[in-house]
Amino acid sequence: MNIKEFLNNNKEVAQIIYGTALVILIPLLIVLNTVFIIKKYNQSLDLSLQRQALSVGRAISVLMENDLPWVDFIQFKIDLLMAGGIGLEEICVLKPADNEFTVIASSNEEKIGTALTSYYYEQAWSQAGDSGLATDSLKLAEQTATGTDAAGRPADGRFWLVAMPMNDGSGAKQALLTIKLSSKIVDDLTEYNRNFSVYLLIGTVFIVILFLLAAVRMWDYVFLYRRVKAVDRMKDEFIAMASHELRSPVAGIRGYISMILDGTFGPVNQKTGDCLKTVQGAAGRLTGLVEDLLDVSRIEQGRLKLNLKAQDPMPLVGNAVAEMAGQAEEKKLALNYTTPAGELPFIKVDALYLRQILVNLLSNAIKYTQAGSVELSVEKKQNGKALEIRIKDTGIGMSKNERARLFEKFYRVKNEKTGRIPGTGLGLYIVKQLIEMMDGRITIESVEDVGTLVKLRFPAAFAEK
Repeated sequence: MNIKEFLNNNKEVAQIIYGTALVILIPLLIVLNTVFIIKKYNQSLDLSLQRQALSVGRAISVLMENDLPWVDFIQFKIDLLMAGGIGLEEICVLKPADNEFTVIASSNEEKIGTALTSYYYEQAWSQAGDSGLATDSLKLAEQTATGTDAAGRPADGRFWLVAMPMNDGSGAKQALLTIKLSSKIVDDLTEYNRNFSVYLLIGTVFIVILFLLAAVRMWDYVFLYRRVKAVDRMKDEFIAMASHELRSPVAGIRGYISMILDGTFGPVNQKTGDCLKTVQGAAGRLTGLVEDLLDVSRIEQGRLKLNLKAQDPMPLVGNAVAEMAGQAEEKKLALNYTTPAGELPFIKVDALYLRQILVNLLSNAIKYTQAGSVELSVEKKQNGKALEIRIKDTGIGMSKNERARLFEKFYRVKNEKTGRIPGTGLGLYIVKQLIEMMDGRITIESVEDVGTLVKLRFPAAFAEK
């Protein structure tokens, strides 16, 4: 089994591994990046300080090298420099003698006359006359392993030690100049920036971890969403298959019942005829449900194709009204159709599905109206650029909350007045989808116990009549 097959067969395990790796690696990379940046910053800063320390050493060396024969005058200049407060901790002038260096002048009077031996001094003495060494006291402490505290830092604070030869007028080396430059201000600033970076790093890592944990949780929802989509697709396929398979037997049942009621197979008594009519009505409702389910399946799978043509709306509307006149008469309702004055614009629609839309809306208006009337009117809008069909009833109406969900699939208004009215909740969903596929729109206005007004608006289709 290769890696791809393993991941496909173990998606949950792969998700856990992937999420864990991200939670560990991303914060770790952020930490390493921050540490690397701080380290490079410190190295750059030390290099800059080293150069500045050497510059200070050269300046002081030039200031005093012409006075080497006069120790008292050199000491006087050292005292002046130390009094200037320019960050100098110590200045010493040393004379080489027998592999040692004797302090002849110093800002620290206790060191005057002291003989010092140091590999660092020897290395500095070997430098060219205009050059020298500048080292961090931390490195110096590491080399000498002395003068450090428990943390490995110089006991008297961090400083830069500069050592360089001093020449006389002929260019010969005569003495060694050593300077201690305090780095307290720079170190304090560096420590502040480093601590701030660390705190910022901790906060960033914490936020990233929270984000990654939330993202890992969202992956669960993604997998769940995919499963739900798969189940939903299976449901749609099942509904389509079941609806298609039900269509033929239901048509057969209706056909045989109609033949029996017509007397094709012999006379039928009154009681049997009434029972068969009940069955025929139930079979008709089942046929309607099957057709609605097939329409929903075709719409959601993108398989519903409309035959859109520019057509005169008047015959289509008139046929739908005539078809529903019988239902209105059974409930003793007035079904009024207002014929518009003047010529109406053509609309680009599918005649079969427009008839289905109008029949569905008229059927709903009649079904939910107990007394009064249902009115249908047609008129042109926007100076003939649109056509509006209105269906108004004096039925039970709806509340604002009920209207908000009216076009949802399988939703039906449920209250005491609608409890006994049959329906599947698919009709208006299908109507809205069909209207939008014809570039139209539907709006519904309704007031409880007053009635409902449905408006259909289609753009005009300017075609030859």
